[in-house]
Amino acid sequence: MNALQEIHKKIKQNKMAPIYVLYGQEEFLIEEAVNLIINSALSFEEREFNLSVFDMNEVPIDVAVEDAETLPFMGEKRVVLIKDPVFFTGNKDKTKVEHDLKRLERYLDSPSPDAIVIFTGNYDKLDERKKIVKLLKKNGEVIQTSLMDDKAISTWIKNKVTEADKEIDEEAIHLLLQLVGPKLMLLANEVEKLVLYIGEDTRIDSSVIRNLVPRTLEQNVFALIDMIVKRRTRDALLFFYDLLEQKEEPIKILSLLARQFRLIYQVKELYKRGYGQNQTGTYLKVHPYRVKLAGDQAAKFSEGELQKIMNDLAEMDYKMKTGKMDKKLLIELFILQLNK
Repeated sequence: MNALQEIHKKIKQNKMAPIYVLYGQEEFLIEEAVNLIINSALSFEEREFNLSVFDMNEVPIDVAVEDAETLPFMGEKRVVLIKDPVFFTGNKDKTKVEHDLKRLERYLDSPSPDAIVIFTGNYDKLDERKKIVKLLKKNGEVIQTSLMDDKAISTWIKNKVTEADKEIDEEAIHLLLQLVGPKLMLLANEVEKLVLYIGEDTRIDSSVIRNLVPRTLEQNVFALIDMIVKRRTRDALLFFYDLLEQKEEPIKILSLLARQFRLIYQVKELYKRGYGQNQTGTYLKVHPYRVKLAGDQAAKFSEGELQKIMNDLAEMDYKMKTGKMDKKLLIELFILQLNK
């Protein structure tokens, strides 16, 4: 059980901490935990009087502390949500808001038993040298939410489906990830739709996902590249024609082709230097799942082939924008040449 799951378990058992710090890159998991804390601590009616939200880019921390020290009104707890406390990190505070951190330290050293204070921020790390961070760890729950790799996301999807008393197989999970991508918010929405769609049936399979989950243009272009990589020339051309029938612009398709092949090349280069999947994702600021898919495709090309492809795509972009050649024909030729 990871730290976030442990927090969820404690909250559901009504074992609430006076302070929570939720930070990291996976914003959906942060939001999910925040909602669970609020829903567990306050009834819907109590929120009007006992829930406060402060953005540290706009409000001094001492205002939020004063609110946390105020007794709850017509309820047992106050919940104070404090967003973007950049002073927990080594990052420079670019706002002109002056924060009384000494007062915050005093509060963290002796938090109110009548309040739950939640800090949230999209940071890679906190500054462990700071006194306030040490106090947070001493008297509260500090949880980092990192971007999940493909295995963790697959497990997360399966757990979401299981919570709804349904089942989903591995092939369906893989297809869902291909169509939706690794963003948990979008995946959670699609899982909810799938569960409602199957009704009294218990199993979500690939056919259900194909019927219900729409492809974005980006996912369609990824599927097109996958056909090109696997030398399925006829399928790739027919798929391209389908995109044109759906009124997708060739220049948009070209732009996404160039972006994906650039990523494939970058991943291949970093893998060659010994970078792992997560390290590559961090370096390129790309989700690890996208790195995995790009890595699988990179294995089908040599470094020289990828350099030529990117040069060809740049030349195609020039010809499209200057009207030197028919846009549809340019992409047709690109698909045919790649599959020689």
